[in-house]
Amino acid sequence: MKQITPYKNFKEAVEELDNGGRFYNLLTKAKDGNITSSELSKAVGVFSTKQSNILFLEMNLLALNETDTHKVLSTLDTDLFALYKKHKPSYFSPEQAILKGEVSKNAIVTGIPKYVKTNSDFTGFIFIPIMTGKVTTMMLVPIIDHYDVYEIKDTETSEKILIAHARNKEKLPEQKIRCGGIFKELKNNKTKKEVSTKFLETIYYNIV
Repeated sequence: MKQITPYKNFKEAVEELDNGGRFYNLLTKAKDGNITSSELSKAVGVFSTKQSNILFLEMNLLALNETDTHKVLSTLDTDLFALYKKHKPSYFSPEQAILKGEVSKNAIVTGIPKYVKTNSDFTGFIFIPIMTGKVTTMMLVPIIDHYDVYEIKDTETSEKILIAHARNKEKLPEQKIRCGGIFKELKNNKTKKEVSTKFLETIYYNIV
């Protein structure tokens, strides 16, 4: 999980994004007014999925005014803009996330997180792939074993939704933040597979 400091203006955005890509992107040129997927990947700084790259882009545009946002988006090449439209995150309060969030979709949820410290505070299960020889099977395991788990509370209601990020990383501050991530399925009971909800696997955040 990474804290995002959004771009302040159009100039700062294109300086980081119109970067020529990595050394093996021979056909991509820096500062040509055309931002490609490879250039966005370089700005992200790690090898990640196209879906999470769009989340990175969107969260970095949060502080721009409407005009500068439009100017940045107009510099995306055809393929990257199509990818942006496909994976553009929805914005939710925790209450809206519970009602409208869709599994496997990008989202940005705003609220105040509270860390869930122990297994006794929370039970919930997720599917993870397990390799047995050459066969991959999905196994239900406690979410708390693989993630740092939080309840993020709506600032206007008492509604909460779970968010989580990779273990052994920096803890989220207990103040109003925006969490960018992907909704994943959460099983409430290991033996009753028909009962499920969702949580937000948080990849990026910024302080509001």
